[in-house]
Amino acid sequence: MTQKLRIADRTNDIFPILGFAAAMASFAMPLNPWLVAIVLAGSVIAAVHHAEVIAHRVGEPFGTLILALAVTVIEVGLILTLMQAEPEKAQTLARDTVFAAVMVILNLLMGLCLLSGAIRHHEQRFQRTGIGAALATLTVLTVVTLVLPNFTSSVPGPFYSAKQLGFVAAVSLILYATFALVQTVRHRDYFLPDGDADGDGLPDAHAAPPSGQRTAISGALLLASLFAVVLLAKNLSPVIGALLADWGAPPAVLGVLIAALILAPEGLAAVRAAKGDRLQTSLNLALGSALATIGLTIPAVAILSIVTDLPISLGLDAKSAVLLFLSLIVASQTLANGRTTVLQGAIHLMLFAVYLFTTFVP
Repeated sequence: MTQKLRIADRTNDIFPILGFAAAMASFAMPLNPWLVAIVLAGSVIAAVHHAEVIAHRVGEPFGTLILALAVTVIEVGLILTLMQAEPEKAQTLARDTVFAAVMVILNLLMGLCLLSGAIRHHEQRFQRTGIGAALATLTVLTVVTLVLPNFTSSVPGPFYSAKQLGFVAAVSLILYATFALVQTVRHRDYFLPDGDADGDGLPDAHAAPPSGQRTAISGALLLASLFAVVLLAKNLSPVIGALLADWGAPPAVLGVLIAALILAPEGLAAVRAAKGDRLQTSLNLALGSALATIGLTIPAVAILSIVTDLPISLGLDAKSAVLLFLSLIVASQTLANGRTTVLQGAIHLMLFAVYLFTTFVP
């Protein structure tokens, strides 16, 4: 196990350097698209890893915020880069990516966590208070940002006016900041396993924090990773666009790809936690990622839209709105009694399969 951890650490140290070198080389010569894709994926995973190292060093509540900000910077960087590279798809890219992230988290990630944990442990428990608060916050954020634009009248839907967009961005940021404060400071015990007020049930709760030197190295590698992700995404976007066109895939598939790439590292950590009978940790990671995706990404994209006078379409179509409401209702029922079985996991996975199929075959 120790040998595997060392190999993983070395890999996470190498990819930021490779990504930075590839990004600089892209200014001088064209790069192989497959090489760019591999280095880009490795740089994303490495960025999240080094953000976690820094988060562990600084502690709460700043650690959670650093991790959320790092993931959001990657997501926003990819969205903005692809919006500039493909202006004809710019209006809907942010909406498609945020919606895809919510569906991946609520259905694929949660379904995998519930199913894998229940297969190994039969029935798992968690605290309803904290998870219920997270789900309530997520419900408000998703409906206000992705559904309400279809019903406002200042401008025709699915767009918000500049004033409405600014107000919704402020609401999203305030809700996320309040949730982060509750989770990490005011009511931290709501998000810990029952009888674990000191955090014993959380992975690495009592692990020694990394040294100052290790933290500084991770900080430098995190910056290199973020730089690489943004530039390599710009280099790869024409190839992705051509590939999706060859497949006959609808534009929304690009949002699914971005969401899957961004959420992969935290998703793997959440599934591992569920297998280790730490479902509370698993759900904290999943729902926290969904809240950060909306609460931080929407304000960033809104600022870009207002400053550059670039309209963005946030309102979902009827089919997507139905799937969103169905996912939120099912999640509220799944998490209502503080315990889960394989049935809930299977339901969420099948719901994600419906979403993915109807994305490719609308």
